[in-house]
Amino acid sequence: MATHEEQEVLSAFAAKVFSNAEVWGLKAEQGWALCPSIEFEETDVLPFFSSKGNASSLCSDDWNGYQPESIPLESFLEDWLPGMHEDNVMAGLNWDADLDGVEVEPADLAAAIEAAVRSRH
Repeated sequence: MATHEEQEVLSAFAAKVFSNAEVWGLKAEQGWALCPSIEFEETDVLPFFSSKGNASSLCSDDWNGYQPESIPLESFLEDWLPGMHEDNVMAGLNWDADLDGVEVEPADLAAAIEAAVRSRH
């Protein structure tokens, strides 16, 4: 279960990506950025960002070869999150340059985005 702080980050992320209709990831020639989870053993995390600026802040040092890449929200909800759930991969939300931030289950992120959609209608 998410802590109150994690829930706030999740809700804010969901609202922003819903309003922008896109999510940002980091991509290089070898594929999308992926790193080991800090919270869960033998679990990988794909970092995602609610803006290009947030994503750009990680494109240095070890992540120098990566560039921000936009993912349409519809594709993220229909393809990415179900695939991540099947592969047991977590989502990292708006991590900072030290890779600090919230890790969430793909299903929890999908539910938060769906809640953002419902609150706007």
